[in-house]
Amino acid sequence: MAGSPTLLPESRLGSTLRRDPWWFEILPVVVVLGGFGIYATLRAFEGNYYSWGPYLSPFYSPLIDPQHHWWHYSPALLILLGPLGFRATCYYYRKAYYRAFLAPPTCAMPPPSLLQRIKYRGEASLPWVFNNLHRFALYLILVQTAILWYDAVNAFISNGSFHFGLGNVIMAVNVVCLAGYTLGCHAMRHLVGGGKDCFSCHRARYQLWKGVTVLNLRHETWAWLSMFTVWATDLYIRLLIHGIIPHAIWN
Repeated sequence: MAGSPTLLPESRLGSTLRRDPWWFEILPVVVVLGGFGIYATLRAFEGNYYSWGPYLSPFYSPLIDPQHHWWHYSPALLILLGPLGFRATCYYYRKAYYRAFLAPPTCAMPPPSLLQRIKYRGEASLPWVFNNLHRFALYLILVQTAILWYDAVNAFISNGSFHFGLGNVIMAVNVVCLAGYTLGCHAMRHLVGGGKDCFSCHRARYQLWKGVTVLNLRHETWAWLSMFTVWATDLYIRLLIHGIIPHAIWN
């Protein structure tokens, strides 16, 4: 015999039918992703402390007009569109920040009142329509990743001689993680293997597709690792600039 329908509690912060600690799942995402967002925003607008010796912060690479000849704001703002657009429209990050900040897991948790007033129509309306720009952001981030590889290799030369320090290790790990995240992107997988009905007719693209797929299977892991390594690289360089930590170098 069917019972009376269960009604959701009044829509207020934290109201839910669930009795388990539903917030425990999203708490790390809120803290870490939110903390990185705040840190990256402050660094982007800071406009100073972008390099130490051969080390250049990834937030400021490529370094454009640092002397402010024609751009009077932070140089980081000139390259912000690439990494911000890529991560904000990334399939994994969209799932992460949507569940953490907009609509916590499962329908037992009502969405915030703001979302209740927005008629969701997929990615055909604002602001979700911007997610369709992900593949174009990929093109920008591929160029920036190549530049970061150049920065990491170039950091081994300081004042015309070979240089090897802790900063070199951190920058090298960072570009490896960024490459794993970027090349394992869903859009990259479609770029190298999509639009073809016969893989055996395009063996080179098939091999590329398989390589991208290996990275794509761990896309979530690469997404988090690359975020932490970018954060760590910038923080390490900034601490060196302020003299808070000594420069570790091996001859």
